[in-house]
Amino acid sequence: MKKNPIFLKTTITTVLAFTLGLSACGAPDANSGKNTTSSTGPIKIWLSNNEQELKWGKAVVSSWNEKHPNEKVKAQEIPASSSSEEAITAAITAGTSPCLIYNISSSAVPGWVRQGGLVNLSKIADGNSYIEGRSGKSAEHYKTNGDYYQLPWKQNPIMLIYNKDIFQKAGIDPENPKMDTYASFLEGARKIVNSGASQSALWPAPTNEFYQPWNDFYPLYLAATDGVPLIKDKKATFDDENGRDVTEFFRTLYAENLAPKEKPTDDAMSQGTTAMQLAGPWAVAAYKGKVNTGVMPIPTKDGKKDVTTFADSKNISMFTSCKAQGTAWKFLKYSTSKDQDKRFIEATGQIPIRSDSGSIYQNFVAKNPAYKPYVDQALRTGDVPSLMNSVEVWQTFRKLWSNDVIFGKTSSQEFVDSAAKSINELARKG
Repeated sequence: MKKNPIFLKTTITTVLAFTLGLSACGAPDANSGKNTTSSTGPIKIWLSNNEQELKWGKAVVSSWNEKHPNEKVKAQEIPASSSSEEAITAAITAGTSPCLIYNISSSAVPGWVRQGGLVNLSKIADGNSYIEGRSGKSAEHYKTNGDYYQLPWKQNPIMLIYNKDIFQKAGIDPENPKMDTYASFLEGARKIVNSGASQSALWPAPTNEFYQPWNDFYPLYLAATDGVPLIKDKKATFDDENGRDVTEFFRTLYAENLAPKEKPTDDAMSQGTTAMQLAGPWAVAAYKGKVNTGVMPIPTKDGKKDVTTFADSKNISMFTSCKAQGTAWKFLKYSTSKDQDKRFIEATGQIPIRSDSGSIYQNFVAKNPAYKPYVDQALRTGDVPSLMNSVEVWQTFRKLWSNDVIFGKTSSQEFVDSAAKSINELARKG
């Protein structure tokens, strides 16, 4: 399976280690001490090591520095480590974190808040108004303890990207597949495999990492529920008809060998060994010139229109070690302005989280029509719930999913019941 090169995955061992470590730390006031949001001066920021993002980041820093000689910004890549989260956690612990980091995973934020490493942006005078004015209602997904410790920045909404040539070979109209319901999707999947057009219809990663539900169950559950998160009010939400239906859909794919139970040894889409993948807009560039691709929304039981999907976001946080938080806030707003967001999508193909994305990215879509489905979808996304023990919750879900769904050890009802019971216990602790 082709993985998103932008979304930096983290090994479960590493994430569990830093999550457990953070839970033992105290939680000082994120805006206490001498470092206030009125202080100005030079600042440092960290950027993802993605080539396109680095190019954009250097350009925005250069344009800022020309106009602000007394508040210069120095940018560097996140230091090398087994994961960006590990590098950030180490920097918080050592008090060496930069002022801003442009690669924040929402699942890690609650732990860093508990550690006292992040500035509460809601305490800044125009913090809430700027964040909510830029991102609209979707900003609510990114609150921790009722406040913003991260600015929702960019997303890679998950959709179904497919090989048009394989669809054509299987007798499916590649321009209008009509696979928007579970039943019609399964019918199309059977045509693909039974015709010999491809050895599999869909190939979600069957591995056991905690984040894998974000690439199979969760996008379909968000679509089925119009964006209901996995946990709400410290209780699992998926112990219902929607959760059972999504589970049964995947159990059928695996039971009928429409989706493989083993990890691919190469890029299955590029090699033609699968017809479809759940992927973000990064896949458009990744498969350009290699696969004749089309994009369609996530299916639902009844084929609803305008579905919600998983955002697969990366965000921006300010760190309490910053001695010039006033400059950091001004630069944060400068780098996420409408003008810079237009430049960002043009440079990277990733979609800034804006309530007006449907209108301000028109020129980009006109020049790059393959991205249009993703830009349209970006207005309807959901994300992971804010949980202190997020990794443990998702790992528990995945372990049961692997056994009960991928390998069909129990019924969909039994899986949902046992997973919800286990996660409810964890949610109460978190």
